[in-house]
Amino acid sequence: MNGKPVNIPELAREVIEIEAEALSVLGRRLDKEFERAVEICSACRGRIVVTGMGKAGLVARKISATLASVGSPSIWLHPAEALHGDLGIIGEADVVLAVSNSGESDEIKALLPYIDALSAPLVAITGNPKSTLAKAAKAVLDASVAREACPDNLVPTASTTAAMALGDALAVCLKELRGFKASDFARLHPGGTLGKRLLAKVGDLMRKGAANPVVGEEATVKEVLFRITAARAGAASVTGADGVLTGIFTDGDLRRWLERDPGIMERRVGEVMTGNPLKVREDQKALEAMEMIRDRKIDEVPVVDSRGAPVGMLDVQDLLSAGII
Repeated sequence: MNGKPVNIPELAREVIEIEAEALSVLGRRLDKEFERAVEICSACRGRIVVTGMGKAGLVARKISATLASVGSPSIWLHPAEALHGDLGIIGEADVVLAVSNSGESDEIKALLPYIDALSAPLVAITGNPKSTLAKAAKAVLDASVAREACPDNLVPTASTTAAMALGDALAVCLKELRGFKASDFARLHPGGTLGKRLLAKVGDLMRKGAANPVVGEEATVKEVLFRITAARAGAASVTGADGVLTGIFTDGDLRRWLERDPGIMERRVGEVMTGNPLKVREDQKALEAMEMIRDRKIDEVPVVDSRGAPVGMLDVQDLLSAGII
């Protein structure tokens, strides 16, 4: 190399610190204008068309992908290609989100009259709140930074990080406003390891056979505990004479009853079980079961067939092991 000597760890640390400070300032600067941008995008009946040129264009593509992945339909538009036919991508029901650090790039400025003619609301992410782009927008997200992380203050670094962070913040806020859940995320991410985990069925993860203790209502609590211990489980499903689930008996039930009745071990489990428990089907998505378990703040849930008979037990530890939680 012909360049000057460089302290690599020190320079890398400086880059990260400059970008971290830029994000810290950005967070403190968020105001009603950001809320306005969220309102505009939330009201969008079409797609959020994200555009940008050069490095800002790469950031725009990432923002568009993130929006689409969390329930806000979005498409990326190359600003130069837009002037050669791709402008037809923008519809009246769409919102345009333009990313430009200077707010003065020729390609973006050339788009502005056409965006206005299409009556598509424009939101800007720019490092220059007084730019041509900012003046044309209905909401302006200020992505300005004190300096780039490059020693010569030239290479887009802190500025692109700030723009991307604003896009992430916008996407997450829209996700929450739309009530977008983990199960929705799974539906949009069917490929890869993440998608496979999120699309797993209860039947793929539940404990069954010897690992799934099932007892009748007439069994004593002592007998039930032996079954639970042998299965290394935390609960047993309880059934009526017809084999249909009527309750569940857990470690927590035992502790609560021991405080009230020292003779609990000889009582019928049907007397002390938790009746009419939450239950799931084996063909349900494990993600849905996880949301139910989390909402009810429980550790185990019986799995039943179409007749209501227990066929398994889903434990929160099984969800953890599978990466669902």
